[in-house]
Amino acid sequence: MGKCVFVTVGTTRFDQLIETIVQDSNVLQALVDCLHIDKLILQIGNSQMPSHDNISIPIEYYKYKDSIENDIQQADLVISHAGAGTILQTLEAHKPLLVVVNEKLMNNHQLEIAHEMEKQGYLFHCTCSTLATTLRKFVNHKFKQYEKGNPLLFGQYLNEIMS
Repeated sequence: MGKCVFVTVGTTRFDQLIETIVQDSNVLQALVDCLHIDKLILQIGNSQMPSHDNISIPIEYYKYKDSIENDIQQADLVISHAGAGTILQTLEAHKPLLVVVNEKLMNNHQLEIAHEMEKQGYLFHCTCSTLATTLRKFVNHKFKQYEKGNPLLFGQYLNEIMS
């Protein structure tokens, strides 16, 4: 069976991420050549689905579901916006995670969360402009396993870095 990438923007609008995934030839090439992906599942939230007729990778997409748990579970890689809930859900599922920070929302602490979680060895983070390069870092990379613990600790940690 082939490999699947799940891309999620949560409840936000992050057109730039969706466009970069389906229209940037360098990103598509990194997905196919380096990660051997043969299926994309996109949760696009309030974003628009751009034209993707010229893509050889099969794409499924939807705006929302009650739960993205199954999509995370079947994914070989999750590419996500920097929402704390999605980060935690993906790490608890022990899935490789690439967090793409929305540069238009820089004062909402997304960058700090993503940077700190990368520093601790749990994920990689990037922006849309560095997505293709960052995807290539996933080849043979092993992340530290995130151990589900006291959920209050993650909340306390978020409060600390946001204050």
